Amino acid sequence: MRRRRSLWLLGALALLLAVGASLWRAWTFEMLRPSAATSVVRIEVHAGDGLRAILQRLQQQGALRHARLVEWYLRLHGVHARVQAGTYEIAPHASASAVLDELMAGRVVLESLTVVEGWTFDQMRAALDAHPAVQHTLRGQTDAQIMAALGHLGQPAEGQFFPDTYRFAAGTSDRRILHLAYDRMRAELARAWNARAPDLPLASPEQALVLASIVEKETGRADERPMVAAVFVNRLRAGMRLQSDPTVIYGLGQQYDGSIHSRDLATDTPYNSYTRGGLPPTPIALPGAASLQAVLHPAASDALYFVAVGDGSGSHRFSATLAEHDVALRAYLHRLATRPGGTEGAK
Repeated sequence: MRRRRSLWLLGALALLLAVGASLWRAWTFEMLRPSAATSVVRIEVHAGDGLRAILQRLQQQGALRHARLVEWYLRLHGVHARVQAGTYEIAPHASASAVLDELMAGRVVLESLTVVEGWTFDQMRAALDAHPAVQHTLRGQTDAQIMAALGHLGQPAEGQFFPDTYRFAAGTSDRRILHLAYDRMRAELARAWNARAPDLPLASPEQALVLASIVEKETGRADERPMVAAVFVNRLRAGMRLQSDPTVIYGLGQQYDGSIHSRDLATDTPYNSYTRGGLPPTPIALPGAASLQAVLHPAASDALYFVAVGDGSGSHRFSATLAEHDVALRAYLHRLATRPGGTEGAK
C-alpha cells in the first residue's frame, strides 16, 4: 500500500510538472507572440494610472492579446511595475514582452519646444502657454511671479533663458522647462565669461548678457556678429552711446508701431541707447551662444559705426570714422530709394 501510494504521488507530481511545463511553454509563446495591431498604437499614461487599467487599454487598442496574462506574468516574477507618465507608441505586431519593455523602461515619446534666438521672454511664454503637451502651472502669472516661483526672486526674466529646442515628456510642467532653459543660460554664460578676451569694458557676466542680447537683435548674420559686437565694445570704451535701434524698440513696448521714427529716437526710456549712455538695465531678448561668444570675443576692429548695405542680404557696412559712415549711409539710402519694396533699416 505504501509503495502504491508513493507511485501515485510520483505520477501525480510528474503530471503536474508536465502540465506546468506545457503552461509555461504556452505562456512564453503568448508573451513572445506578435500582437494583432497593424499600425502604431499610441497611448497616454497619466500620473496615477494603475498597471491593470493601462494593460486593459492596450488590449482594447490591439497592442496586447491578453492583458490578464501579462499581469499574472508580472506577479509570478514579483515585478511591481510603476509606469512613467507620458505618451507611448507601441510598434505594429509588437509582442507582449516588447510592450512590457517599453513600459518598464519609460520610453515615452518626447515632445519638443523650440525657443528661437532673439525672442523676448514674452514670446517664449506665449509658446509655452500654447503648447498642448505642457502642464501649465504658471499661466497668467507676471514675470516677477514666475521668477519667484523659479527661485530667483527680484531677478528680471528677460534674457535669462537659453534659446534652444527642448525635448520633454508630455505632461512636463512649464516650470520644469523654464528651469532647464534658465540653468542652460547660466552654464553657457559662465563658460563664455570664463574664456573671455582680456580688457573688455564689461564688468560682469550680466553686462555681457545685456550686450549679447543687443547684438542678437542687431543682425541675423552669424558672420557679422563679432563685427557688430566690436562696434559696441569700441563705443563703450570711447564713452559713446550705443545708439542701437532694437533698444529703442524694446523700450517703446506696445507703443512700437513697426517703424522707427525720429520721435522714437528722442523718446527717453531706460532702454533708449540714443538718449542714455552705457548699457540698458536688462537684456532686451534671449541671446544665443554665438552672440555670447561674439561679445566676449569681438572682432579686432576700430569700427564705431555700421549701416545696412540695403541689398536684401542683411549685411552691413562698417566704418571707423563718421565721414566714412556718412558715405555708407548715403549709399544705403540711395539703394533703398531705388529698390522696390526696400525695408531694411539704417543704424
